[in-house]
Amino acid sequence: MPRDPRHDVLFEPLRIGPKLMRNRFYQAPHCVGFGAERPGAEAYLRAMKAEGGWAVVNTEAALVSPEDDYGGFTTQTRVSDDRQIANLELYVERAHEHGALAGIQLLAMGRDATGMSTREPGGGATRAVSDSLWWAAAYEMDRDDIRELEDLYVAAALRARRAGADIVNIAGAEGAGLPLQFLMARHNRRTDEYGGSFGNRARLWLEVLERVREAVGDECAVTTRLCVDTLHGTAEGIRAEEEGAAFIELADHLVDFWDLQVGGETLDRWVRDAGTSRFYPEDFQGRWVRAVRSCTDKPIVGVGRFTNPDTMAELVRTRKLDMIGAARPSIADPFLPKKIDEGRLGDIRECIGCNVCISRVNAGAHIICTQNPTLGEEYRRGWHPERFSTARNAEASVLVVGGGPAGMECAITLGKRGMAGVHLVEADAELGGHFHWVPRLPGLAEWGRVVDWRKNQLAALDNVSVVTGTRLNVADVLDYGADIIVCATGSHWATDGLNGPSQSPVPGADAALPWILTPEQIMVDDKPVPGERVVVYDCESYFVGVSLAERLARSGHQVTLITPMPGPAMYLGLTGEAIEMMPLLAELGVEIVPAHLITEVGDRVLYGRPRHDPGASPAVWETDALVLTTQRIADNGLYRALKADRGALRAAEISGLYQAGDGRAPRQQVADAIFDAHRLAREIDTADPRRPLPYVPEERLLGMTAKDYDAIVDPSRDDVGRSTVLERP
Repeated sequence: MPRDPRHDVLFEPLRIGPKLMRNRFYQAPHCVGFGAERPGAEAYLRAMKAEGGWAVVNTEAALVSPEDDYGGFTTQTRVSDDRQIANLELYVERAHEHGALAGIQLLAMGRDATGMSTREPGGGATRAVSDSLWWAAAYEMDRDDIRELEDLYVAAALRARRAGADIVNIAGAEGAGLPLQFLMARHNRRTDEYGGSFGNRARLWLEVLERVREAVGDECAVTTRLCVDTLHGTAEGIRAEEEGAAFIELADHLVDFWDLQVGGETLDRWVRDAGTSRFYPEDFQGRWVRAVRSCTDKPIVGVGRFTNPDTMAELVRTRKLDMIGAARPSIADPFLPKKIDEGRLGDIRECIGCNVCISRVNAGAHIICTQNPTLGEEYRRGWHPERFSTARNAEASVLVVGGGPAGMECAITLGKRGMAGVHLVEADAELGGHFHWVPRLPGLAEWGRVVDWRKNQLAALDNVSVVTGTRLNVADVLDYGADIIVCATGSHWATDGLNGPSQSPVPGADAALPWILTPEQIMVDDKPVPGERVVVYDCESYFVGVSLAERLARSGHQVTLITPMPGPAMYLGLTGEAIEMMPLLAELGVEIVPAHLITEVGDRVLYGRPRHDPGASPAVWETDALVLTTQRIADNGLYRALKADRGALRAAEISGLYQAGDGRAPRQQVADAIFDAHRLAREIDTADPRRPLPYVPEERLLGMTAKDYDAIVDPSRDDVGRSTVLERP
């Protein structure tokens, strides 16, 4: 399809200093959890976005000093010594191969350095420690420390230039960046020339920009990522109309464009920059960025989880932004620009704003995505989000039982691998499994994109047939005529309170009783929630328990949420939702009872105790209703019955029987269920698809050579060539 003329403005070139962007799409700097330890994965992930049409790709913040670390959160990218240049060269080369400009963001953590890797304290504007990291140490930098820091920035910028980078970006946002700490009165109590007045507090940042620009000359564009409003609302922070505008006017001559964002000034407030769809709409940062538009004629890039091409085009057309910045939308679909360019809007995997990507990085792992199961697997598994090899057993037919997210993903991937015939059969009238009702929970409407995108893909595949409203039993499957069976039959919430913390059901709990309910009974069966008082027993500690508590409170119930965990919905601390969800529950009057087990259910009375104090006096709660969000149980009866009769499988000429998704093991994140199904379909033609093929590791294994690493990979796989990574000096 031709590109919609309304979107032409997004594909106009833009000059940024000495460099020319091919279009207006800018992958903003963001963490991925690979860093210096896994340069192949880092480079190939960014390069996939370059291939997908992003005019600029960026690293995450790269440390300018080996002592200035944020270990404990994620693997770190470094530009702190010459040994890192080869890693950065690989990233730049891969970006350039696909026509993108490559940016490297330079970071000094300052008083937010964790010291977990180096055991060193961070240096700050003053000796006050971090307001986010209670374990951190900090010292007040003197003038010699400041000179040394500026030298480190210059040396890092020169390394970036030697690596071939097109853009050098000085980090001053997102909970990190010593220049921002000096700029803010909240953190800078100095009385010398680097403290006091706004101009003095800006001095360090201005000197760094001036020296970096002089060092790289006209070989690199220079920018800085500025937190244009820290959302403190006082003069101690940065307010867009006041301090944000003032700094832009001071530094405008030192940058080629402005990289602006909002919030996230401290590590506990990063959620105000990477807001989830539960609380923040598209373009949620726009009003603060637009407040400083008149302060500069230089191009501005801003972010706001942009997914709608019409919104993007309007922002550029009216010059509210000159570039569309994105981290999460580029994660969900690296080919977003190319699909807009080709008029394939229905093929875009829209970001759902769940922040599972960020949660894994915050947990010290590498990035994943709910919508894009290939994310992070570009190098180590050779997966491409848009390219699929024809399966070696493509003549086989496949029956996928279960049309939830995992079953849909499996059928799509099998279809794109050219299987002769794929039948997706769902018992319910609609596809989606539990994601048919999850988007109806408060604030989660955009999560419906998980199902919507997959429905569109299924409809476009001629070799995939979808049947709904049909529940298959063992005889049906055996008689179906398929060569391969995949059971993706999902899971259900335990009706007896079975949970991990107690490793057993809750005595007396029975969702067959009218006053005890599971999430499906509320959201699918419309089972009435009796009375006024409701207890939600939340052992899941993610989104379901608190979302049901919110829903019930909004409908007028008096809600108590009891959890065995130290607090409610612990995983929301990793996604960034907790900082908004906990005040919301308090506002709605939800009572939180943390670190308690429910040990027995009586007649509308619950008995419990503190989780870690078995000898404590029992707690008692009288209630009109009990909601059990304890754990999910795999619906794997069909798979087990089929597997138990191997003779029947042979008689039906079924060559393979597999399971995928929550029917195999219920996952807390749907991203993992989708990945499980995608992996199976990617490897359906291997010797044993139940077992994942080994992926290429990047950690150093003594005695191994590049050829040894490459030998790990099945040569039949549709990978994208990795030996160049491992053969580099």
